[in-house]
Order: sequence, then structure tokens, then C-alpha cells
Amino acid sequence: MVGGTMRPVEDLGWADETAVIVPVPAADQVVGRYRRRLDHSAAWGVPAHVTVLYPFVPPHLVDALGVVEVLGGLVEEVEAFECAFRRTAWFGEDVLWLAPEPASPFRRLTEAVWGRFPECPPYGGAVAEAVPHLTVGSTPVGDVAALRDAERELAGALPFRAEIGQVRLIAGGDRPDSWRTVAEWDLRPRRVHSPSEVE
Repeated sequence: MVGGTMRPVEDLGWADETAVIVPVPAADQVVGRYRRRLDHSAAWGVPAHVTVLYPFVPPHLVDALGVVEVLGGLVEEVEAFECAFRRTAWFGEDVLWLAPEPASPFRRLTEAVWGRFPECPPYGGAVAEAVPHLTVGSTPVGDVAALRDAERELAGALPFRAEIGQVRLIAGGDRPDSWRTVAEWDLRPRRVHSPSEVE
């Protein structure tokens, strides 16, 4: 792997489920205060992120299936990239989210991981297409009016750019501060193109 750290896999007895995510630290200063009020996953300890695959492998199978090694092998093939968050969007009137541009690198990550773990379709197969997104809030925590207020306030903070350089395997449950990093990998550094290559 390019570079990674992990917790001992036997520590996962406390977790109910796992997920593969791309953390977006640059989003915290923009959406952090909204997520703390409106996104249940923030209270559970999940950072601002774009989901790669959730729900993922059951915690008790992570070791047996060699998940950490497989993910490390996949990630070492992926080059770090930059994206921009320029606009808000909605899933119905239930979820307010930010759209990453371009979305294609996130889609490729999802396809690569799902390809190796076909028993773990995005969102348990509940959606026809997995749309890369960064959740700001949802109605299980905030009502629609609160989400609309957040959207109006966010308009002045967009766009912002983010360097995407890491993938994480996390595990936890629907309890405060229960989600923790199991393993994380740095994406391959972006290649600097020479002037002749650009031409």
C-alpha cells in the first residue's frame, strides 16, 4: 500500500457495521457546524466525507476476508485528486448534500471496491445508482425548515476546493462517538506533468 495505518482487527467487537469513506477535511470548516446539528452521523463520530461503500463487510468478517489487505491493494492504484463543491442538492426533501465536481473519481472508487466485494452493494441495494455526495443534514435529525436555512447560509460559503488524498475503513454503530478508523490509506501522490506533457 502507498501508506496506511490500522487498528488491530480483533478490536472490532464493539462495532455493528463498517463503511469505506473518503474523508474531506476541507469541508469541516464549511459544513461542520451544520453537520453537528443536522447530520446524525456527525454525532456518531463520522467526519465530513464522501461515501465509497456503505454498508460494508460485517465487522466480524473483516479479518477473515482480508479486507484491509484487499482495500490497500485497490487504493495504491488510485491517484490523489482535487475536487470542488460548488452547489447544494437534495434527495427528495430528506437529505441536503454537497455535490463534488468531478464526481467520476468517487464513482470509480465505489466501482472498484464493490467489484471486489459484490456482496456489499451501495446502500444495501436500496438505490438504483450511488450518487457521490457529502451530507450536510437529514430530516431524521433536522426538519426541512432547518435544512433549508442551512442551504441558504451555505450559499455564501460555496464554492470551496478540497484535496482528496485518503481512503478510510471505519466501523461503529448508531451510538454517540462510536465510529472509529479501522484502517486508512493515502492515495498515490499526483504526478507532476512536465511542460512537454501538457503540450
